[in-house]
Amino acid sequence: MTLDNVTLRVFANHCRAAAESMAYTLIRTAYSAFVKESQDFTSTLITPDGQTFTYHQDTGVTWMVGVDYGDILSRIPVYEEGDICITNDPYSGFVCTHLPDLYIWKPVFHEGVLVCFAAGFIHNTDVGGAYPASMSRLNTEVFQEGIRVPPKKLLRRGKLNEDVYDILMANVRIPEQNWGDLKAQIASLNTGERKVHELIAKFGLDTFRAGMYQLIDHAERQARDLIRRMPDGVYEFSDFVDEDSEGGLPVRVAARMTVRGDELELDFTGSDPQLASALNVPTGGKERHWIIMVAFFTAFYSLDPTLLLNIGVTRPIRALLPEGSVLNPHFPAAVASRTMPATRLQDVIFGLLSLALPEHMPAAPAGTVIILNAATTDERTGKRVVAAINPVYGGGGGMPFADGPNGAGGNNSFLQNTPIEITEAETPIRVLRYALECDSAGAGTYRGGLATNMEIQVFSPGTVTARNKDRSHFQSWGVLGGRPAKPARYLLNADSPHEQNTGNTDIIRVEPGDRVRVVSSAGGGWGSPLERDPERVLRDVRHGFVSVVAASHEYGVVIREGRIDVPETERLRQRLAREAPCGHFDFGPLREEYERVWTPANYQALTEILAGIPAHWRFFVKHKIFAVVAAQPQDQDDRVRQAYARVRQEFAIPQGKSL
Repeated sequence: MTLDNVTLRVFANHCRAAAESMAYTLIRTAYSAFVKESQDFTSTLITPDGQTFTYHQDTGVTWMVGVDYGDILSRIPVYEEGDICITNDPYSGFVCTHLPDLYIWKPVFHEGVLVCFAAGFIHNTDVGGAYPASMSRLNTEVFQEGIRVPPKKLLRRGKLNEDVYDILMANVRIPEQNWGDLKAQIASLNTGERKVHELIAKFGLDTFRAGMYQLIDHAERQARDLIRRMPDGVYEFSDFVDEDSEGGLPVRVAARMTVRGDELELDFTGSDPQLASALNVPTGGKERHWIIMVAFFTAFYSLDPTLLLNIGVTRPIRALLPEGSVLNPHFPAAVASRTMPATRLQDVIFGLLSLALPEHMPAAPAGTVIILNAATTDERTGKRVVAAINPVYGGGGGMPFADGPNGAGGNNSFLQNTPIEITEAETPIRVLRYALECDSAGAGTYRGGLATNMEIQVFSPGTVTARNKDRSHFQSWGVLGGRPAKPARYLLNADSPHEQNTGNTDIIRVEPGDRVRVVSSAGGGWGSPLERDPERVLRDVRHGFVSVVAASHEYGVVIREGRIDVPETERLRQRLAREAPCGHFDFGPLREEYERVWTPANYQALTEILAGIPAHWRFFVKHKIFAVVAAQPQDQDDRVRQAYARVRQEFAIPQGKSL
C-alpha cells in the first residue's frame, strides 16, 4: 500500500499528536524537577524493528529523532502484551549514552500482532555512583558512574518485576524520586499504546503499518533534497573541549565532510583518542548513531520547516568513527560527561555546514549547558536532597539575518527554564542572581546571543555539581568578520576576599553560606561588527546588553550622553576597518596561540602515532608527547614524531591495536 501525499501528511500529524500526548502525560505525572520542569526526556513511537518514525516537538528533547532501538530490542528474546523493558547501559546496543538516561519501551499489539513500540527515556537526577547526580569528569571507568542495567523486563505481562525494581532502588540516593519518575514513564508508554490503537481505528491496520515506514522514506527524500543544495566538495573543521580531564589538555574533535550529490560522509579521523575521564561518547562506531546526527536535524529543520523529523533524515549521511577514539571508546571507558564532546561535535558540524552554506548558517552557539545540582540536607525537613537546580544556557550564534537568541540558543537548547520559586521550594538553596551578562556576546553585524549569569547560595554542608562546564578557554567562534564570544567564568564566593576561580571543576565542596556563580559562554557574531546599524548598537546599550565602552571598542560606535556621535563614529569605524581580522572564522586569541604549536600537520602526526598503539595507552602517550613538545624549540621540524621517539625510549609502549 502506498499512501498519497495528503494522506501521508495527515497521518504524520496524527502520529506526532500521539507522541505529544505521551510527552504531556510524562510532564504532568513526573516527580523530579529535571523531568517535569527542565524536560530532559523523549516520547516516541518506533517500528517493530526499532526505527523512530514519529516524535514530539513541543516538549522535551527535540532533536533525538534519529534513534535506532534495533539492537536493544533484539536483546529481549520474546515480547508479550503488558511487557515493559528497561536499560540505561551505554554498552548494550549503544542507544543510551550515559547512565542517568533511563530508556524504557513497550510492545504494542493489535489482535495479537506486534505493530510497533512506544518508547522513550528520562534523565534521572541520580543513579548512584561515586558522586551525587552520578556525573563527573573525574570518573575513569563506567563502573564508577552508577548502577548499570542491561536490557531487562521491568514489567512482565503488566506485573512489576520485583527483582529488577529492588536492585534499581537499592543503588540510588533518592529512590522515591527515581520511582516517581519511572512510574510517569510507564504512564507515558501506556498513553502511547492507547493512541496507537486510536490511530489503527482511524486509519486501519494496513495504512498504519505501511504509513510508519513511508514517513521514514519521505524524510529521507527531504534530507536528500537539502543535501543537493550544498556544493559538492570536501570541507574540514575542528573544535576543542577545554580539558580532557581536570586541569588536563584540550580535547580535539575534527571532521572531514565530503558532499557528493545527495549524500554526506563524515570522517572523524583526527579526533582525540578515548580519554581516561568521563568525556567519552559511546557510539559503538555506528555510522548513523543519533548523537552524531543531532546537528543535522537542527540545521535541516531550520532550512526546511516541513521536514518530517524521524530516522529517515539520517539515511543519506554516513560517519566514520575510529575505534578507541573519544567518539567511539572501548568498554569500560567512563561516559557520564559525554555532553561536552558531543556538544563540540555539533559545533564542528555547524562549522562544516557554514563552509558549505555560508549565507545560511549561524556563528557558533554557546556550546555548552551547565547543569547545577545540589546534594545536601534540607534543614527544613531533615531529608537528604539530590536535585537539579537549573540548566544555565548561553546564547545562540548570530545568524545571517538576525541576532542570536539571548541565554537560550543553539545546541542543547531544548531544556526548559525551571521557575525560581520551584527551585527554592524543592531545594534548600537561594537563587541570588539570574540574569543576562552584559558584553558577553560575540560582536557582529548580527551579534551573538548573550550569556547567562546565575548565582546560588547554600545553607548546609554538601556538594554542588556544576556539570558540563566548558568554553572558559576556547571561545565560541564568529564567522565572516563576526567576533568570538567572551569565555565562560565559574566562581566560588565571587566579589569577596575568599573568591575562587573553580575553572572547569565539576564537583564543588560547599560550606554553609557559600555562593556559586556560573557565567556561561555566549554566541559568536555573524558579519563585521562595523557594519551593524549604529541605532541597533545604541538600543543594545540602552537594554544593558552592550556597554558604552564595548560599543566603541567592538562596534566603532561612539555614544555620548545617550546619543550617537555620528562624526566620531564614522572616523572610528574607518580606523578600525584597517585593523579588522579577515577569514571565514574568528576563533579568538587562545585558540590561535594554541594552534601555532598544534597545527593540523602536528595533529595528523599525533593521530597516526596513536592509531598504531593499543587504545588503553593512547591517553597516556598523548599527555607524554604534549609535555615533550612543550619543552622543544618552537621551530623544530617533525617535533611530534621526535617527541614520540623520546617517549618510547622511556616507556615500553606496545605496538598494534588492542582488541
